[in-house]
Amino acid sequence: MDWSQYRCKGFHDELIADASGEPRPAAQHLVHYLASLSAAELAERRLAAELAIKVMGISFTVYSEGRNVDRSWPFDIIPRTLSKAEWTKTEAGLTQRVQALNHFIQDIYGAQRIVKDGVFPAELLAESVNFRPQCIGMRPRGGVWAHICGSDLVRDLDGTLYVLEDNLRVPSGVSYMVENRQVTKRVFPELFQTGAILPVDDYPAQLYDMLAAMSPRPGDTPSIALLTPGIYNSAYFEHSWLAQQMGIELVEGQDLFVGDDNCVYMRTVYGPKRVDVIYRRVDDLFLDPEAFRPDSILGVPGLMRAWICGKVALVNAPGAGVADDKVVYAFVPKMIKYYLGEEAILPNVPSYLCMDESDRAYVLDHLDQLVVKPANESGGYGMLIGPRATKKERDKFKELIIANPRNYMAQPTLSLSTAPTLTDSGIEPRHLDLRPFILSRGDSTYVTTGGLTRVAMTKGSLVVNSSQGGGAKDTWVVDLETA
Repeated sequence: MDWSQYRCKGFHDELIADASGEPRPAAQHLVHYLASLSAAELAERRLAAELAIKVMGISFTVYSEGRNVDRSWPFDIIPRTLSKAEWTKTEAGLTQRVQALNHFIQDIYGAQRIVKDGVFPAELLAESVNFRPQCIGMRPRGGVWAHICGSDLVRDLDGTLYVLEDNLRVPSGVSYMVENRQVTKRVFPELFQTGAILPVDDYPAQLYDMLAAMSPRPGDTPSIALLTPGIYNSAYFEHSWLAQQMGIELVEGQDLFVGDDNCVYMRTVYGPKRVDVIYRRVDDLFLDPEAFRPDSILGVPGLMRAWICGKVALVNAPGAGVADDKVVYAFVPKMIKYYLGEEAILPNVPSYLCMDESDRAYVLDHLDQLVVKPANESGGYGMLIGPRATKKERDKFKELIIANPRNYMAQPTLSLSTAPTLTDSGIEPRHLDLRPFILSRGDSTYVTTGGLTRVAMTKGSLVVNSSQGGGAKDTWVVDLETA
């Protein structure tokens, strides 16, 4: 590989610093190693990765034309690199952010001081589709609502790392972060001999410890279960993987019931067994047909009652999604200042809220320059990338925004950073983002070393979601002192 032939014009590249092919400090060892491989050797490593993914059973589900289609995990063998020094600052910023978000959620279901003090608009809360009145007055153990957060980070042309959004309901993808590393170790085992690449495989143990700390019976060995919607859910691979890694039960709603004592029990061949902690991967509205949607067959009748009585811990807590809103996201820097008395370490992407009249007017006049997002969609669905949309698509979004301005926000079209990616045409730049995962247990916070790097496998595309054709890379945080 002749890196001087690698071209990435107009974007910040994560591995290559300039047109001469000079690697960034954290990528030097990787780039020099790849340069020593022939095209045939790279193709062999790529084939080995694809085979490993099939053997390991790493898959995801795509909903297509009314069918569920299981696909092998799309993976690129060239890792994305970050320096330990940069990651130390990023980790501090993510910790700060999640602390403020947990304060905000507790406040919203309590005294609502931030609303009364005029820092957060009352009308924004009134029209929130993820605000759960059933949670008012509740205080989970340790005051933690968002025990698990996946925050999406993107880098712009000038090298600044921005927080793009926070995922606080049922954030997914962490299993792929760990499995990406396992595949990369099989493909490039020689690159892990120095110890410069920091590990990521402690996440299941960290997650288990956090879940155990939430138990309402702290003196006993907790009984923990992962509640899944079932095999047809797009993230079922991750549900089963996490349960297996932690040695906990994988259950569906029908496997659990709430007793007369308001405790949650699991049906077993030996009789009912009490459950202390439920890591739920079921959305709020389907959790409990008594409290939310009465037609839900995914949840457990009486589960909210058991949680409110303090008989079981639910992770993440119901109602945490009030902060998982792309409009609420715009207020996080103010939350950090309000609750922590600090300036945000990691900046937000500049945002326009369509509920604001002047912002809305600007958005409607500049749709060809902006990315417009609905407040509560995920997976890359329902958004408009203005510069790449047709006039018909932009006109449709004008109507949607005018009809429901609260539901939309807009951001400039960022020049997302790129990284070298092995394609059928050789090594080419592809856009990417990064999703680190943050675990909160009240007295401490854990941030993954790096996270899940998602990459747009289609040339020129900015959409990295696997459901939209994106793939993934291993993410290396490199300690340059031991490299």
